[in-house]
Amino acid sequence: MKATRTFDFAYNQLHSFPLKECLNHKVNGEWVSYSTQEVINISQRLSLGFLKLGLKPGDKVALISDNRPEWNFVDLACQQLGIVTVPLYPTINVKDYKYIFEHARVKAIFAGTRDLIEKVLESTIEIPVDLIYSFDKLDGIAHWREVAELDATSDLEIVEDYKDIIRPDDLLTIIYTSGTTGFPKGVMLTHSNLTTNVNALITLAGHMLIDGKDRALSFLPMCHIFERVTGYFYFQKGVSVYYAESMETIGDNLREIKPQMFTCVPRLLEKVYDKIVAKGHELKGIKRKLFFWALRLGHRYDPNINLGWWYNVQLKIARKLIFSKWQEALGGNIQLIPSGAAALQPRLARIFWAAGIKIFEGYGLTETSPAITLNHPDDIRIGCVGKPIPEVEVKIADDGEILCKGPNVMKGYYKNDELTKEVLQDGWFHTGDIGIMEDGFVRITDRKKEMFKTSGGKYIAPQMMENKFKESEFIEQIMVLGEGQKFPSALIVPNFEILEEWCDENKVDSKNIEELVKNPRIQDLYQIEVRRFNKEFGQWEQIKKFELIDKSWGIDTGELTPTLKLKRRIIKEKFKELIKSIYDLAQ
Repeated sequence: MKATRTFDFAYNQLHSFPLKECLNHKVNGEWVSYSTQEVINISQRLSLGFLKLGLKPGDKVALISDNRPEWNFVDLACQQLGIVTVPLYPTINVKDYKYIFEHARVKAIFAGTRDLIEKVLESTIEIPVDLIYSFDKLDGIAHWREVAELDATSDLEIVEDYKDIIRPDDLLTIIYTSGTTGFPKGVMLTHSNLTTNVNALITLAGHMLIDGKDRALSFLPMCHIFERVTGYFYFQKGVSVYYAESMETIGDNLREIKPQMFTCVPRLLEKVYDKIVAKGHELKGIKRKLFFWALRLGHRYDPNINLGWWYNVQLKIARKLIFSKWQEALGGNIQLIPSGAAALQPRLARIFWAAGIKIFEGYGLTETSPAITLNHPDDIRIGCVGKPIPEVEVKIADDGEILCKGPNVMKGYYKNDELTKEVLQDGWFHTGDIGIMEDGFVRITDRKKEMFKTSGGKYIAPQMMENKFKESEFIEQIMVLGEGQKFPSALIVPNFEILEEWCDENKVDSKNIEELVKNPRIQDLYQIEVRRFNKEFGQWEQIKKFELIDKSWGIDTGELTPTLKLKRRIIKEKFKELIKSIYDLAQ
């Protein structure tokens, strides 16, 4: 059955492919499973408990947790009553929690762990939120199961009555975008926004999975629209979902459950690739030569071009000798890896495809539920983010901005009509991204607000440059600067793992990182790398000066959003003296 409301996906699974292992997570080192029937039963009891607590359609319930089945239980219980969920990242600060709880007028909060509960309690000191529950069992805090046990006698038909009156265009969720500046914005999404996105994904890529038979590993935050929509896709397809224990155990969990699918962001794929290359550098003799021969071969790969019989013979050998180990590291059964939230380096797409690991890049925003475009098995172009998904239109404005129209576009920003009118004009959503169309495929070139002019009046597209420079194995993170200046410059965070290996091979002391990034030999190494990639750009775009940063940028330290995008304003402020010195020295 085609779903028109998000809770339909779970009930469709119950009807078509009821699973014994629908949702799975580890407790004390052992996998604990919930069947489809158990997921439905628990969610219905929670719904009755919500009614007993006095919650009603339209009320807001906040969800703060790492990925675990309880997140799904509360989400589904809210959906089928018309209660609006407000999912939040576990990594954001108390100040943002307080703002969101107050702005959304949250009536109840569910949080996963002791640490998160403490942040919730601190952020609600001045806000009247009485209904606070934890997923872990904690002393002094009400447990989520208490809600499910509040009404053990009422007929579950009460829940069916609520479900029957919910319409596809009813408000489902408010997702506060992390943003790179200012306070978060509350994106209002309906049931229809998400269901049309899921149904489009099933049309385009669903045939790569076997209904009711396959497994997926989930580790991207469920509060993010990308993973949330994918979760509904799993319900509809009857895919058993296994939640990774942590970001550190992803590799172990992949080998353990051998999934057919997981979603990813480019930053994680970059880290996987860098680790693989680091292992290659450790090899000796013929093994090392074979490894880098396979790598060079993979960087030429294109799924749409036949490079000839000799290339194909070599690729077959490379897949058997080298790339098969990459597949084994991902569990050996991977059929589908959708990638989103940021631009994927084309060389990474080529190398993984050459290895037989199919990564499908897509594009969208929270405001578009999220998919606007998608590369899919029957239609892919490396370097592009795919063609518009079914029912969605895309056009390029005169200034190069990507506009889209379709059932995926949000209702608007919660309590912010002015900003809503700014981005929604004549039925078209203004994405803020700059791009071009190539034979129906969309190629992103930069973020509109992040492009800047040098003092010579030349435009610089920093994202495109940063993506290219990150192809260097020695560069982990980079931010291109130079607005209003004579030339572009950059702050560069080294890939310390690769750099340490280089230091060992070249007899450079790498114990003190602060001193290492100032070492003339290291400066020379990075100067060579910068010159190498500068050749890809026009004279006015080339990086003339750079500074090496001695610590990686992260979410906790404030330089990255939860989706691992650069917070440019924060980085500029944090390193303003260093940036000033770059241009002062050039005077």
